[in-house]
Amino acid sequence: MPPLTTDVLRGLLDHQAAPCISLYQPTHRTPPDKSQDGIRFKNLVREAERSLREKYRGREIRPLLAPFQTLADDAHFWAHTFDGLAVLASEERFDVFRLQRPVKELVVVADGFHLKPLLRIAQSADRYQVLCLNQHEARLFEGNRDAFDEVDMEDMPATIQAALGDQLTDPQRRIVYNAQPTVAAGKAVFQGLGGRADEMEKDRERFFRVIDREVLTRFSRPSGLPLLLAALPELQAEFRRVSQNPFLQDENVAKHCQALDADHLRAETWRALE
Repeated sequence: MPPLTTDVLRGLLDHQAAPCISLYQPTHRTPPDKSQDGIRFKNLVREAERSLREKYRGREIRPLLAPFQTLADDAHFWAHTFDGLAVLASEERFDVFRLQRPVKELVVVADGFHLKPLLRIAQSADRYQVLCLNQHEARLFEGNRDAFDEVDMEDMPATIQAALGDQLTDPQRRIVYNAQPTVAAGKAVFQGLGGRADEMEKDRERFFRVIDREVLTRFSRPSGLPLLLAALPELQAEFRRVSQNPFLQDENVAKHCQALDADHLRAETWRALE
C-alpha cells in the first residue's frame, strides 16, 4: 500500500488508462462495526461491476475486478483497517490507501480517477509524522489530532544491527586500559584506550545518520509532512547534531517513547506541535 504523498497523487492525476475505478468507504478500527466492513466492500465492488458493464459494454472486465476479489478475501487486511478506505484501480495499477479519516461511501467508474476525497486529506494542515527513537531502534508514526498509527517501514534498516551490520561493535568487547597509570591528586588513574563506551557512542552516531538519511529519503521528502522527534533529551541532542532533515521540527517529546502507547504518544506530540 503506497503512502499518500504528493508524488503518488500527481501520478494518479496524470493517469490516462480508462476505465478507472475509484472506491471509497468508511471503515472501523474496532468491533462490532468492523465486522461489517468486508461485506460493505463486496457490495461496493458489485456496484462497480454493474457500472463497468453499463459504461464499457463489450470490454473484458474480469481482470479489472480480480484484485478487488483478492482484497475482499484478505482477512489480515480487514483485521487492520483504519477509519477509511480508498481503492483506485485500472488495467495498469491497483492502489489501496488505509485512511486515518472517514470518507463517504462512493463508487465512481470513469475515464479518470475521482481524487477529491484524497486531495482533501492530503491538504489537511494537521497531518504530521513522529520519529520514535532510542539507542537501538527507530519507529515512525503518522497521524493527526484524532488518529495516530505506526508506518510500515518495509525494508528500511530500522535497528542498529540492521543499519550497521558487521560494522557494529562487538558487545562483548572489553575496555583496553593503559598499563602505565598516571597520577592525579595522589591517586593512580588508568587511562582507557579506545574503550567500549567510545565505540558504542560512535556506533550510535552512525546509526542516527542512517536513520536520518532513510527517513528523509523514504518518508519526509515524499510526504512533505512535519517531523517531530520523540526521544530522551540526550538522544535528542545527538540526533539533531547529525540530522540533515529540513522537515524536522524544533518541537519535540523528550521522553522514552517506547514506554508510551500510540494514543499517549499522539497526545504528547500533538500538544507539542499545537
